[in-house]
Amino acid sequence: MSGDGEGGTDAGNGGGNEDGNDDGGGRGGGPGDVVDRRTGRRSRLLKAAGIALGCVLVASLAGAAWAYWHLNRNIDSVDINSALGDDRPARAMVTPDGAASPLPSGALNILVLGSDSRSGERNATLGGGGEGDGARSDTAMVVHIDEGRTGATIVSIPRDTLVTRPACPRESGGSTSVAYNAMFNSAYSVGGPVCAVKTVESMTNVRMDHYIEIDFAGFADLVDALGGVTVTTDEDISDEDSHLELEAGTHHLDGEQALALARTRHGIGDGSDLGRIGLQQTLVKALLDQVSATDLLTNPAKLYNVADTLTGSLTTDTGLDSLTELMSLGRSLQGLSSADTRTVTMPVLPAPFDRNRVIADEPEATRLWESLR
Repeated sequence: MSGDGEGGTDAGNGGGNEDGNDDGGGRGGGPGDVVDRRTGRRSRLLKAAGIALGCVLVASLAGAAWAYWHLNRNIDSVDINSALGDDRPARAMVTPDGAASPLPSGALNILVLGSDSRSGERNATLGGGGEGDGARSDTAMVVHIDEGRTGATIVSIPRDTLVTRPACPRESGGSTSVAYNAMFNSAYSVGGPVCAVKTVESMTNVRMDHYIEIDFAGFADLVDALGGVTVTTDEDISDEDSHLELEAGTHHLDGEQALALARTRHGIGDGSDLGRIGLQQTLVKALLDQVSATDLLTNPAKLYNVADTLTGSLTTDTGLDSLTELMSLGRSLQGLSSADTRTVTMPVLPAPFDRNRVIADEPEATRLWESLR
Protein backbone atom coordinates (compact mmCIF):
# COMPACT_ATOMS: atom_id res chain seq x y z
CA MET A 1 0.00 0.00 0.00
CA SER A 2 2.78 2.21 0.87
CA GLY A 3 4.43 1.67 -2.48
CA ASP A 4 1.15 2.25 -4.34
CA GLY A 5 0.70 5.57 -2.54
CA GLU A 6 4.09 6.83 -3.41
CA GLY A 7 3.67 5.85 -7.02
CA GLY A 8 0.32 7.60 -7.14
CA THR A 9 1.84 10.72 -5.79
CA ASP A 10 4.57 10.70 -8.39
CA ALA A 11 2.04 10.14 -11.13
CA GLY A 12 -0.14 12.91 -9.83
CA ASN A 13 2.73 15.37 -9.77
CA GLY A 14 3.89 14.29 -13.16
CA GLY A 15 0.39 14.66 -14.58
CA GLY A 16 0.11 18.13 -13.16
CA ASN A 17 3.36 19.20 -14.79
CA GLU A 18 2.38 17.71 -18.12
CA ASP A 19 -1.02 19.43 -18.08
CA GLY A 20 0.60 22.74 -17.22
CA ASN A 21 3.16 22.46 -19.96
CA ASP A 22 0.63 21.31 -22.54
CA ASP A 23 -2.14 23.86 -22.22
CA GLY A 24 -0.97 26.37 -19.60
CA GLY A 25 -4.29 26.18 -17.84
CA GLY A 26 -5.16 26.08 -14.17
CA ARG A 27 -2.90 26.53 -11.22
CA GLY A 28 -0.44 24.00 -12.48
CA GLY A 29 1.47 26.51 -14.79
CA GLY A 30 5.21 26.75 -14.25
CA PRO A 31 7.53 29.83 -13.95
CA GLY A 32 8.16 29.91 -17.71
CA ASP A 33 4.47 30.45 -18.34
CA VAL A 34 4.39 33.52 -16.09
CA VAL A 35 7.40 34.99 -17.89
CA ASP A 36 5.72 34.37 -21.26
CA ARG A 37 2.57 36.17 -20.19
CA ARG A 38 4.52 39.13 -18.80
CA THR A 39 6.64 39.35 -21.94
CA GLY A 40 3.50 39.33 -24.09
CA ARG A 41 1.86 42.10 -22.10
CA ARG A 42 5.08 44.18 -22.17
CA SER A 43 5.36 43.69 -25.92
CA ARG A 44 1.79 44.85 -26.46
CA LEU A 45 2.31 47.90 -24.19
CA LEU A 46 5.52 48.84 -25.97
CA LYS A 47 3.82 48.51 -29.33
CA ALA A 48 0.92 50.71 -28.19
CA ALA A 49 3.31 53.27 -26.73
CA GLY A 50 5.31 53.29 -29.98
CA ILE A 51 2.15 53.86 -32.03
CA ALA A 52 1.05 56.68 -29.69
CA LEU A 53 4.47 58.30 -29.81
CA GLY A 54 4.51 58.04 -33.59
CA CYS A 55 1.11 59.72 -33.76
CA VAL A 56 2.31 62.52 -31.49
CA LEU A 57 5.43 63.05 -33.59
CA VAL A 58 3.44 63.08 -36.83
CA ALA A 59 0.94 65.54 -35.33
CA SER A 60 3.76 67.73 -34.00
CA LEU A 61 5.54 67.76 -37.35
CA ALA A 62 2.29 68.49 -39.15
CA GLY A 63 1.55 71.30 -36.70
CA ALA A 64 5.02 72.76 -37.10
CA ALA A 65 4.76 72.54 -40.88
CA TRP A 66 1.37 74.28 -40.81
CA ALA A 67 2.68 77.01 -38.48
CA TYR A 68 5.69 77.62 -40.73
CA TRP A 69 3.44 77.76 -43.82
CA HIS A 70 1.01 80.11 -42.08
CA LEU A 71 3.70 82.51 -40.83
CA ASN A 72 5.38 82.55 -44.25
CA ARG A 73 2.05 83.26 -45.90
CA ASN A 74 1.45 86.18 -43.54
CA ILE A 75 4.29 88.26 -44.97
CA ASP A 76 3.67 90.68 -47.83
CA SER A 77 6.66 91.60 -49.97
CA VAL A 78 7.74 93.99 -52.72
CA ASP A 79 10.51 93.23 -55.22
CA ILE A 80 12.35 96.51 -54.78
CA ASN A 81 15.61 95.31 -56.33
CA SER A 82 13.95 94.43 -59.63
CA ALA A 83 11.92 97.64 -59.66
CA LEU A 84 14.93 99.92 -59.10
CA GLY A 85 17.53 98.00 -61.11
CA ASP A 86 21.20 98.97 -60.98
CA ASP A 87 20.82 102.76 -60.75
CA ARG A 88 21.43 102.76 -57.01
CA PRO A 89 24.20 103.45 -54.49
CA ALA A 90 26.80 100.71 -54.08
CA ARG A 91 26.33 98.06 -51.43
CA ALA A 92 28.42 98.35 -48.27
CA MET A 93 31.77 96.55 -48.44
CA VAL A 94 31.97 93.56 -46.12
CA THR A 95 35.31 92.63 -44.58
CA PRO A 96 35.88 88.85 -44.72
CA ASP A 97 36.29 87.36 -41.24
CA GLY A 98 38.45 84.46 -42.45
CA ALA A 99 35.94 81.83 -41.41
CA ALA A 100 32.49 80.82 -42.51
CA SER A 101 29.91 82.28 -40.13
CA PRO A 102 26.64 80.42 -39.47
CA LEU A 103 24.85 83.79 -39.33
CA PRO A 104 25.23 86.94 -41.45
CA SER A 105 27.51 89.50 -39.82
CA GLY A 106 28.04 92.27 -42.39
CA ALA A 107 26.85 95.87 -42.08
CA LEU A 108 23.25 96.55 -43.10
CA ASN A 109 21.06 99.55 -43.81
CA ILE A 110 17.32 98.97 -43.46
CA LEU A 111 14.59 101.47 -44.21
CA VAL A 112 11.81 101.02 -41.64
CA LEU A 113 8.46 102.71 -42.22
CA GLY A 114 5.36 102.89 -40.06
CA SER A 115 2.23 103.14 -42.21
CA ASP A 116 -1.52 102.63 -42.27
CA SER A 117 -1.51 100.71 -45.53
CA ARG A 118 -2.53 97.11 -44.70
CA SER A 119 -5.62 97.26 -42.52
CA GLY A 120 -7.78 100.22 -43.41
CA GLU A 121 -10.72 99.81 -41.03
CA ARG A 122 -8.74 99.19 -37.88
CA ASN A 123 -6.00 101.65 -38.79
CA ALA A 124 -8.66 104.28 -39.30
CA THR A 125 -9.97 103.51 -35.81
CA LEU A 126 -6.45 103.87 -34.41
CA GLY A 127 -5.84 107.15 -36.23
CA GLY A 128 -4.71 105.99 -39.65
CA GLY A 129 -5.90 107.03 -43.05
CA GLY A 130 -7.20 103.87 -44.69
CA GLU A 131 -6.36 101.81 -47.73
CA GLY A 132 -5.17 102.38 -51.29
CA ASP A 133 -4.30 105.93 -52.26
CA GLY A 134 -5.01 107.11 -48.71
CA ALA A 135 -2.14 105.10 -47.25
CA ARG A 136 0.52 107.19 -45.56
CA SER A 137 3.89 106.77 -43.88
CA ASP A 138 4.11 108.70 -40.64
CA THR A 139 7.39 107.26 -39.38
CA ALA A 140 10.64 106.74 -41.27
CA MET A 141 13.87 105.42 -39.81
CA VAL A 142 17.08 104.25 -41.41
CA VAL A 143 18.46 101.48 -39.20
CA HIS A 144 22.20 101.02 -39.68
CA ILE A 145 23.62 97.81 -38.20
CA ASP A 146 27.37 97.81 -37.74
CA GLU A 147 29.53 95.11 -39.24
CA GLY A 148 29.72 92.34 -36.65
CA ARG A 149 26.15 93.16 -35.52
CA THR A 150 27.35 94.54 -32.17
CA GLY A 151 25.99 98.08 -32.50
CA ALA A 152 23.35 100.03 -34.38
CA THR A 153 22.42 103.60 -35.29
CA ILE A 154 18.81 104.57 -35.90
CA VAL A 155 18.37 107.77 -37.92
CA SER A 156 14.90 109.30 -37.95
CA ILE A 157 13.87 111.30 -41.02
CA PRO A 158 11.24 113.98 -40.26
CA ARG A 159 8.22 113.41 -42.47
CA ASP A 160 7.95 117.18 -43.04
CA THR A 161 11.41 117.35 -44.65
CA LEU A 162 11.35 118.97 -48.09
CA VAL A 163 13.26 116.88 -50.62
CA THR A 164 13.69 116.39 -54.33
CA ARG A 165 11.55 113.35 -54.98
CA PRO A 166 13.02 111.40 -57.91
CA ALA A 167 11.07 109.80 -60.73
CA CYS A 168 9.86 106.43 -59.45
CA PRO A 169 8.71 103.38 -61.42
CA ARG A 170 5.02 102.57 -61.16
CA GLU A 171 3.81 99.02 -60.69
CA SER A 172 1.40 99.51 -63.59
CA GLY A 173 4.15 100.84 -65.87
CA GLY A 174 5.71 104.21 -66.53
CA SER A 175 7.00 106.39 -63.73
CA THR A 176 6.12 109.32 -61.51
CA SER A 177 7.50 112.77 -62.25
CA VAL A 178 10.42 114.38 -60.45
CA ALA A 179 9.09 116.73 -57.75
CA TYR A 180 11.06 119.54 -56.12
CA ASN A 181 10.47 120.73 -52.56
CA ALA A 182 8.13 117.81 -51.97
CA MET A 183 7.41 116.53 -48.48
CA PHE A 184 9.42 113.42 -47.76
CA ASN A 185 6.43 111.25 -46.85
CA SER A 186 4.78 112.02 -50.21
CA ALA A 187 7.14 109.47 -51.80
CA TYR A 188 5.25 106.60 -50.19
CA SER A 189 1.90 108.12 -51.07
CA VAL A 190 2.66 108.41 -54.80
CA GLY A 191 4.84 105.33 -55.33
CA GLY A 192 4.68 103.03 -52.30
CA PRO A 193 7.72 101.22 -50.88
CA VAL A 194 9.71 101.42 -54.14
CA CYS A 195 9.50 105.22 -54.28
CA ALA A 196 10.15 105.53 -50.54
CA VAL A 197 13.39 103.54 -50.93
CA LYS A 198 14.44 105.42 -54.08
CA THR A 199 13.84 108.79 -52.38
CA VAL A 200 15.87 107.83 -49.31
CA GLU A 201 18.74 106.54 -51.46
CA SER A 202 18.63 109.71 -53.59
CA MET A 203 18.83 112.04 -50.60
CA THR A 204 21.42 110.02 -48.62
CA ASN A 205 23.48 108.22 -51.28
CA VAL A 206 23.25 105.18 -48.97
CA ARG A 207 22.10 101.82 -50.30
CA MET A 208 19.06 100.40 -48.47
CA ASP A 209 19.80 96.67 -48.17
CA HIS A 210 16.32 95.88 -46.91
CA TYR A 211 12.90 97.41 -46.46
CA ILE A 212 10.50 96.74 -43.56
CA GLU A 213 7.08 98.31 -43.16
CA ILE A 214 4.74 97.73 -40.23
CA ASP A 215 1.19 98.99 -40.13
CA PHE A 216 -0.23 100.87 -37.16
CA ALA A 217 -2.68 98.18 -36.04
CA GLY A 218 0.04 95.53 -36.26
CA PHE A 219 2.36 97.64 -34.14
CA ALA A 220 -0.26 97.95 -31.41
CA ASP A 221 -0.94 94.20 -31.52
CA LEU A 222 2.79 93.43 -31.36
CA VAL A 223 3.21 95.51 -28.21
CA ASP A 224 0.27 93.65 -26.65
CA ALA A 225 1.74 90.28 -27.69
CA LEU A 226 4.97 91.22 -25.90
CA GLY A 227 3.05 92.08 -22.74
CA GLY A 228 3.20 95.86 -23.12
CA VAL A 229 6.15 98.23 -22.95
CA THR A 230 7.54 100.44 -20.17
CA VAL A 231 8.55 103.99 -21.05
CA THR A 232 9.56 107.08 -19.12
CA THR A 233 8.44 110.55 -20.26
CA ASP A 234 10.03 113.80 -19.11
CA GLU A 235 6.89 115.90 -19.42
CA ASP A 236 3.13 115.61 -19.19
CA ILE A 237 1.45 114.57 -22.44
CA SER A 238 -2.06 115.67 -23.34
CA ASP A 239 -3.01 115.15 -26.98
CA GLU A 240 -6.65 115.23 -28.05
CA ASP A 241 -5.77 113.92 -31.53
CA SER A 242 -4.04 110.75 -30.31
CA HIS A 243 -6.29 110.53 -27.20
CA LEU A 244 -3.23 110.14 -24.99
CA GLU A 245 -3.08 111.51 -21.46
CA LEU A 246 0.12 110.76 -19.51
CA GLU A 247 1.75 112.47 -16.57
CA ALA A 248 5.53 112.80 -16.57
CA GLY A 249 7.10 109.64 -15.22
CA THR A 250 7.33 105.91 -15.92
CA HIS A 251 4.36 104.07 -17.41
CA HIS A 252 3.64 100.55 -18.65
CA LEU A 253 1.68 101.00 -21.87
CA ASP A 254 -0.52 98.60 -23.78
CA GLY A 255 -0.46 98.46 -27.58
CA GLU A 256 -3.00 101.20 -28.25
CA GLN A 257 -1.30 103.55 -25.80
CA ALA A 258 2.13 102.82 -27.29
CA LEU A 259 0.82 103.59 -30.77
CA ALA A 260 -0.72 106.83 -29.49
CA LEU A 261 2.66 107.75 -27.97
CA ALA A 262 4.42 107.07 -31.27
CA ARG A 263 1.96 109.32 -33.11
CA THR A 264 1.67 112.13 -30.54
CA ARG A 265 2.90 115.53 -31.63
CA HIS A 266 0.44 118.21 -30.50
CA GLY A 267 0.62 117.34 -26.82
CA ILE A 268 4.35 117.94 -26.41
CA GLY A 269 6.86 120.72 -27.01
CA ASP A 270 6.05 123.00 -29.93
CA GLY A 271 3.79 120.43 -31.56
CA SER A 272 6.23 119.73 -34.38
CA ASP A 273 7.26 116.41 -35.88
CA LEU A 274 10.64 116.73 -34.15
CA GLY A 275 9.04 116.34 -30.72
CA ARG A 276 7.22 113.22 -31.89
CA ILE A 277 10.48 111.74 -33.20
CA GLY A 278 11.99 112.01 -29.71
CA LEU A 279 9.10 109.96 -28.30
CA GLN A 280 9.44 107.39 -31.08
CA GLN A 281 13.12 106.93 -30.36
CA THR A 282 12.39 106.45 -26.65
CA LEU A 283 9.76 103.89 -27.57
CA VAL A 284 12.10 101.97 -29.90
CA LYS A 285 14.70 101.58 -27.16
CA ALA A 286 12.02 100.52 -24.67
CA LEU A 287 10.81 97.86 -27.12
CA LEU A 288 14.35 96.53 -27.52
CA ASP A 289 14.53 96.16 -23.74
CA GLN A 290 11.11 94.47 -23.65
CA VAL A 291 12.11 91.94 -26.30
CA SER A 292 15.33 91.19 -24.41
CA ALA A 293 13.43 90.72 -21.15
CA THR A 294 10.82 88.42 -22.74
CA ASP A 295 12.29 84.93 -22.99
CA LEU A 296 10.19 83.77 -25.92
CA LEU A 297 12.21 80.61 -26.49
CA THR A 298 10.91 79.09 -23.24
CA ASN A 299 7.28 79.83 -24.11
CA PRO A 300 6.40 78.36 -27.53
CA ALA A 301 2.79 79.59 -27.40
CA LYS A 302 3.85 83.17 -26.75
CA LEU A 303 6.60 82.92 -29.36
CA TYR A 304 4.07 81.81 -31.96
CA ASN A 305 1.68 84.59 -30.95
CA VAL A 306 4.39 87.24 -31.33
CA ALA A 307 5.55 85.75 -34.65
CA ASP A 308 1.99 85.55 -35.99
CA THR A 309 1.29 89.16 -34.99
CA LEU A 310 4.55 90.46 -36.41
CA THR A 311 4.45 88.65 -39.74
CA GLY A 312 0.77 89.53 -40.17
CA SER A 313 1.58 93.25 -40.10
CA LEU A 314 4.81 93.27 -42.14
CA THR A 315 5.63 94.24 -45.69
CA THR A 316 9.25 93.56 -46.64
CA ASP A 317 11.53 93.45 -49.63
CA THR A 318 11.93 90.03 -51.21
CA GLY A 319 15.20 89.51 -49.34
CA LEU A 320 13.26 89.23 -46.05
CA ASP A 321 9.98 87.74 -47.19
CA SER A 322 10.32 84.33 -45.56
CA LEU A 323 10.31 83.16 -41.97
CA THR A 324 13.76 81.64 -42.47
CA GLU A 325 15.25 84.96 -43.58
CA LEU A 326 13.57 86.93 -40.81
CA MET A 327 14.73 84.41 -38.20
CA SER A 328 18.29 84.58 -39.55
CA LEU A 329 18.25 88.37 -39.24
CA GLY A 330 16.76 88.18 -35.75
CA ARG A 331 19.29 85.61 -34.53
CA SER A 332 22.17 87.70 -35.89
CA LEU A 333 20.93 90.61 -33.75
CA GLN A 334 20.44 88.66 -30.51
CA GLY A 335 23.41 90.32 -28.83
CA LEU A 336 22.17 93.84 -29.66
CA SER A 337 20.64 95.79 -26.76
CA SER A 338 19.30 99.30 -26.31
CA ALA A 339 22.64 100.26 -24.73
CA ASP A 340 24.33 99.36 -28.04
CA THR A 341 21.83 101.38 -30.09
CA ARG A 342 22.26 105.06 -30.86
CA THR A 343 19.24 107.13 -31.91
CA VAL A 344 19.67 110.38 -33.83
CA THR A 345 17.58 112.63 -36.06
CA MET A 346 18.73 113.79 -39.47
CA PRO A 347 20.04 117.35 -38.95
CA VAL A 348 17.45 119.81 -40.24
CA LEU A 349 16.68 123.53 -40.36
CA PRO A 350 13.36 125.33 -40.78
CA ALA A 351 12.62 125.84 -44.47
CA PRO A 352 13.19 129.53 -45.32
CA PHE A 353 9.92 129.79 -47.30
CA ASP A 354 7.72 127.61 -45.06
CA ARG A 355 8.26 127.55 -41.31
CA ASN A 356 6.08 124.46 -41.00
CA ARG A 357 8.58 122.46 -43.06
CA VAL A 358 12.25 121.60 -42.63
CA ILE A 359 15.22 121.05 -44.93
CA ALA A 360 18.45 119.09 -44.45
CA ASP A 361 21.07 121.01 -42.49
CA GLU A 362 24.20 120.75 -44.60
CA PRO A 363 26.97 119.70 -44.41
CA GLU A 364 26.01 117.98 -41.12
CA ALA A 365 23.36 115.80 -42.77
CA THR A 366 25.79 114.59 -45.45
CA ARG A 367 28.41 113.76 -42.82
CA LEU A 368 25.87 111.67 -40.93
CA TRP A 369 24.91 109.65 -44.00
CA GLU A 370 28.56 109.17 -44.95
CA SER A 371 29.17 107.53 -41.58
CA LEU A 372 26.64 104.83 -42.48
CA ARG A 373 28.15 103.76 -45.81
